[in-house]
Amino acid sequence: MLSSMFVVFWGCSQPPGLTVFSAMSLTDALTEIGEQFRVEHGVHIYFNFAASSTLQRQLEKGASADVFISASPQQIMALEKLEMLVVNRRYNILSNRLVLVSQESSSFFVKDNDSVKSLFDALIDKSILRIAIGQPDIVPAGTYAREALTYLELWDTLHSKLVFAPDVRATLAYVTAGNVDVAIVYETDVTLAENVKVLAQFPRESHGSIVYPLVMLKQSPRKSEAQQFIDYLKTVRAVKIFEKHGFTCLLSQ
Repeated sequence: MLSSMFVVFWGCSQPPGLTVFSAMSLTDALTEIGEQFRVEHGVHIYFNFAASSTLQRQLEKGASADVFISASPQQIMALEKLEMLVVNRRYNILSNRLVLVSQESSSFFVKDNDSVKSLFDALIDKSILRIAIGQPDIVPAGTYAREALTYLELWDTLHSKLVFAPDVRATLAYVTAGNVDVAIVYETDVTLAENVKVLAQFPRESHGSIVYPLVMLKQSPRKSEAQQFIDYLKTVRAVKIFEKHGFTCLLSQ
């Protein structure tokens, strides 16, 4: 599976516009918002969707972008240290939840999806042989999954059952394809997925806050249009799209 996805091929001619690097989990929502923004403002948005750490490395190696939306503050902090970001142009725009999922047809269940004990008991069930999570050192969702399993004191116990994926969408795909029994993903990735059910939400206190920071890159030659797009993400129309895809919006106009 490719680690990133561009909406257009960079070798082809294209009208001028903004380049937005974004966490893979925002693919559906931002693609819809980007098209809406183009229609309303006449500015094309060219997205590069990938794992946040992959995007961070691309930027550090000289990739050109105007805006970066990460699924974790960690990548933003790294770019901040390199003085690559426009000061006072950082916003926490969205939040998400971490959930345990399985195929819709599976017999797996969590007795009480609000109970830590029930979640613990479900994860150690002998019938669960394979658990997909994002690669913790690459994928923020995988980092949060590792934190949650550590909180439940199950990281070492379940480590041999873990199947690591290159991004959160691949993690979910392992479930839909039947390659694993359960997976730990963002709640938003389940909203449009077929044949998948949420078994339980992980307690918020079991992992770091899942927030999506947005920043403007210092190298951007289109800072005015970039700010216009950032402001658009706070509008009622954009917020409705984010909410339709299961995100909680932290900023709005």
